[in-house]
Amino acid sequence: MSANAPAAKPTACLVLADGTVFYGRGFGAEGRTVAELCFNTAMTGYQEVMTDPSYADQIVTFTFPHIGNTGVTPEDEEAAEPHARGIVVKWDPTEPSNWRSTGTLPDWMARTGRIGIGGIDTRRLTRTIRQQGMQHVALEHRADGNFDLDALRAAAREFPGLTGADLAKGVTTAQTYRWQDGRWAWNEGFAAAVEGGPKVVAIDYGAKRNILRSLVSAGCDVTVLPADSTYEDVMAHAPDGVFLSNGPGDPGATGAYAVPMIRELMDKTELPIFGICLGHQMLALALGARTVKMNHGHHGVNHPVKDIDTGKVEITSMNHGFAVDGATLPGNVEETHISLFDGTNCGLKVKDRPIFSVQQHPEASPGPQDSFYLFERFAQSMQG
Repeated sequence: MSANAPAAKPTACLVLADGTVFYGRGFGAEGRTVAELCFNTAMTGYQEVMTDPSYADQIVTFTFPHIGNTGVTPEDEEAAEPHARGIVVKWDPTEPSNWRSTGTLPDWMARTGRIGIGGIDTRRLTRTIRQQGMQHVALEHRADGNFDLDALRAAAREFPGLTGADLAKGVTTAQTYRWQDGRWAWNEGFAAAVEGGPKVVAIDYGAKRNILRSLVSAGCDVTVLPADSTYEDVMAHAPDGVFLSNGPGDPGATGAYAVPMIRELMDKTELPIFGICLGHQMLALALGARTVKMNHGHHGVNHPVKDIDTGKVEITSMNHGFAVDGATLPGNVEETHISLFDGTNCGLKVKDRPIFSVQQHPEASPGPQDSFYLFERFAQSMQG
């Protein structure tokens, strides 16, 4: 059935696997893409969301209607290219009004091959995702407005989904490199790295640039390795600590090669280990816990997380469709953080060892700096 058909001929349509069709106005690149549909509640940061590798094989519905009004700038990109396949918005992007803007969102999306659709009832879409789970969808943008709905329905139904999908190998770095930029500051740009800090090997499962910047700003000397790096690859850099990055896909699938390496690190060394998002899930699996697919996941910048040790509530950024099952954590592992939305696990630490991780994104600063202490804790653990 048609959910909304505007008076003017539509130039884009979004088709759910159950056959529901949403018509709207296309922007960005023309073409067709299939993906898992999630919603994001952030009021800002749409460019960071689009370029976050954790959104690989997903299309993002933004619940906030003003998307595109601040334009785009290369300084806000979390990777060299966007990884989300497309976006769905309530209102069409307007001309940007922002002194940092270097271009418009539709032009940027056209240049990078990403599809957008505007004029959509995003409230209805969000309710559908909350009630029925993240949907498999096909999104098409055609200037002539001629759509083969049967083909789009079939494409949506044939999308394999993210369960069992190892997407980290598709977004990780192809080669080892050193990261040297710190966090951005107004009127100063990105800070320069300070020499002589603890050496960190960061395993890139789809690392956001701002995570690497935060490690540098905490005083770390950062070397980034591919997702499938071995224990020998890591130790060849003589690290003082190992960082496990965020990333997309099913942690169980990525864990097929990541978990044995992490276990070997824990068995053979006393190195501090810190994980974020997918890195948190990889660490949990290596410790013997399990992960589960969530109904609609956590995607946004308004997520309250409680630090169990202190009782402090942090306002955090989250982006994950899988979660660690806190009930499966072994006896030598403590749960450190929980979501105040649904009680799901958001952190762990190994007793008597400098090994810990969190589900939220402490680099994203919605609090604004509620969770930066985690980077400092990691740096301090290496100095100790």
